[in-house]
Amino acid sequence: MRLDPISLRLFVAVMEEQAIARAAVREHIATSAASRRLAELEAQLQVRLFERSNRGIAPTPAAYTLLDLARNVLGEMDGITRHMREYGSGMRGHVRMVANISAITQFLPAQLQSFMSQHPEVQVNLLEKVSSEIALAVAQNTADFGILNAGNYGGDLAYVPYRQDELILIAPSGHPLTHSTHVTMQQALAYDFVGAHAGSAINGLLNRSAALLEMPLKLRIQVTSYDALCLMVAAGLGVGILPRQSAALYQGSLPIQAITLTEPWAHRQLVLCMRAYSALPPAARTLVDHLTQAAPNSPPNIPPDSLPGSIPATATQP
Repeated sequence: MRLDPISLRLFVAVMEEQAIARAAVREHIATSAASRRLAELEAQLQVRLFERSNRGIAPTPAAYTLLDLARNVLGEMDGITRHMREYGSGMRGHVRMVANISAITQFLPAQLQSFMSQHPEVQVNLLEKVSSEIALAVAQNTADFGILNAGNYGGDLAYVPYRQDELILIAPSGHPLTHSTHVTMQQALAYDFVGAHAGSAINGLLNRSAALLEMPLKLRIQVTSYDALCLMVAAGLGVGILPRQSAALYQGSLPIQAITLTEPWAHRQLVLCMRAYSALPPAARTLVDHLTQAAPNSPPNIPPDSLPGSIPATATQP
């Protein structure tokens, strides 16, 4: 049996897009040709991968098993191609990177700009995800490496320190809490909050802190980005929590004020995770080295293969 990688890639696209038409557009083939390829793949494997109805398609249990296998096979094939291309023409390649919003808004813009100016032939594909999804993407080989909050995510991954950040409280100008330079969560929980989305690390910290203090968390609204959070706080809808350097981006243009949080979990460690440093493509390894050099307030660069499975976190992330 010889499986066609084009059909496997199309199958993965259908599973991720949950629609043949959208997958066909993504893979640049006609919808009819995509349907035919899927039918041929089912016939070749002698198993039904999708239940079809007038409402669309529904993956079978066999499809979910094949999804993991196909991703691994395609990842290995892509790895061969990347390695040979890079060795054949110097430092060229494509790096698949995932990071959380804290790293993206505070540290990565300047670092990526300097890296890409030094290596113009390297293409970096950066996706934003929450920390738990980042660990999963790296473990499943849909990303070369990721940057996330330190924590326990399971899986056989290597971690290396990246940066430290500090969470602070922001409040609209004139809010009662702005009369102090420092605030505890017990004081802050007396007021309405503008929260992050349900899967975010900050939202998890808020809920755990409220539970430990046995106080209600009065979430008036939840948003999915730091700029939206700052805008809602500036409009007087509540107070919010975000990293200090991210808040600084909006303080000059919005009527908000940053207040130091006197909580131990307000100081966080960001880490870089990968399956194994030695297994990274050359371009990804070069970027990892660039990102971990001279990290302020972090230990010096450590060979990731010598690290334990995880780095203890100040607070376990969701």
